[in-house]
Amino acid sequence: MPELWWKRVGRSVLKCAVGSAAFVLFFRWFELQQVYHPTGGLKVDVSKLGVSCEEVWLLTSDQIRLNAWYFPASKDSLRRDKAVLFCHGNGGNLSHRMITYDILLKLGLNVLAFDYRGYGASGGSPSEEGTYLDGTAAFAWLERRGFKPSNILVMGESLGGGVAAELAVRHSPGGVILQSTFTSVPDLGSELFPWLPVRTFGRISYGVRDKLPRIQCPMLILHSRVDTLIGFQHAEANFAAARGPKKLVELTGDHNDAPGDDPESFLRGIEVFLTDTLRW
Repeated sequence: MPELWWKRVGRSVLKCAVGSAAFVLFFRWFELQQVYHPTGGLKVDVSKLGVSCEEVWLLTSDQIRLNAWYFPASKDSLRRDKAVLFCHGNGGNLSHRMITYDILLKLGLNVLAFDYRGYGASGGSPSEEGTYLDGTAAFAWLERRGFKPSNILVMGESLGGGVAAELAVRHSPGGVILQSTFTSVPDLGSELFPWLPVRTFGRISYGVRDKLPRIQCPMLILHSRVDTLIGFQHAEANFAAARGPKKLVELTGDHNDAPGDDPESFLRGIEVFLTDTLRW
């Protein structure tokens, strides 16, 4: 009788262990599916953009080959010695942000946009540390191109804000722009999926707010009060955590509407930051 009891206990423990392992594996898969939404095919042929653009291939420190586009500033621009490193959001790829590139070029800046591993024509599969290595490779390319770190502006859109914040910690650029960015993935995940143990089992962090006190360069935060995906409270918390000089500019429209919803206001917000805060 005791032996039979122990067998039943053993089977129950084994079932619990298998069930727990299956849940953790499912959660890991679910987390990756929610955080990364890469698109493989490029929406625009770089050779048919209608503007000067150089296709660039980057190599990360772990030997992943990344696709990037470099848009040079006009030769008569007073900001031709300044560059923006653009880190896009979690969906699509670099070919889906042409309006943003156009605005940055109108501001007289050089622009380098790159695809994370697993996005567009880039190799590999996305991961948090992987995206940090991808951003580092792009930053290093700009330095080799002749741009001083103090003349590089790192701009992150949504998830890209998590990459931009990490790059600012590692490389001390001239400035940082966070567009529609969360405080962290666990914070956002807990809001979107309150019934899931996001903080217990989640492994992807992108802890923006925790990094901001360590960033010493000027910062611009762009966010809409009617953002239904990443609420405005994330922008307020990030702004409070940033050391300064810092500026918060309100956008219009929902999460994916900027800058196309109001490109002129988007442009003016960055222009004021460049002129008044960065003194560029």
